[in-house]
Amino acid sequence: MTGKERRRQNSKLDFKLMSLIYKLRDFLLPRMEILKEAGIEEGFYVLDFGCGPGSYVMPLVRLVGDAGKVYALDKNPFAIKAVEALAAKKGLPNVQTILSDCDTGLPSESIDAVLLYDVLHHLGARDKVLMELHRVLKHHGVLSVSDHHLKRDDIIRMVTEGGLFKLSIEGKRTCRFLRKETC
Repeated sequence: MTGKERRRQNSKLDFKLMSLIYKLRDFLLPRMEILKEAGIEEGFYVLDFGCGPGSYVMPLVRLVGDAGKVYALDKNPFAIKAVEALAAKKGLPNVQTILSDCDTGLPSESIDAVLLYDVLHHLGARDKVLMELHRVLKHHGVLSVSDHHLKRDDIIRMVTEGGLFKLSIEGKRTCRFLRKETC
């Protein structure tokens, strides 16, 4: 086995372990409880940025209904494959995956809500990602952020310091930001 094959195998094992931990977490705290704070409604187009193994996909599909759409973006190919397998198994035609670490490929002002859950602390190019999220959000679009690795004040500062978003609501588990208009 080459070094590259060994790294890929370890990567896959790491992803499977992470997925197992998320399943336990989701059992103890269902994702719908967190999504309630995001204000997602039927017919919404939602981007789950950093979707991981797809913990939010099924609850999102229930919320947006047949008229809505769920975009699941992740930079990890194993995450994308996991979400694609889930969508195929459950027959979810309104779920689309995006393999990327920043660029969504989505049209400007096409998304009603973006979930940025437990990825803000990972973002190397945070300003670039926030600019992309601002671009794809509709004028009254919502950015819902939660990151248990960061203090609430740090989350608010990181998201608002670029002037693209303003804090709207501080929930129990998330912060909801609104897209600011730029010149």
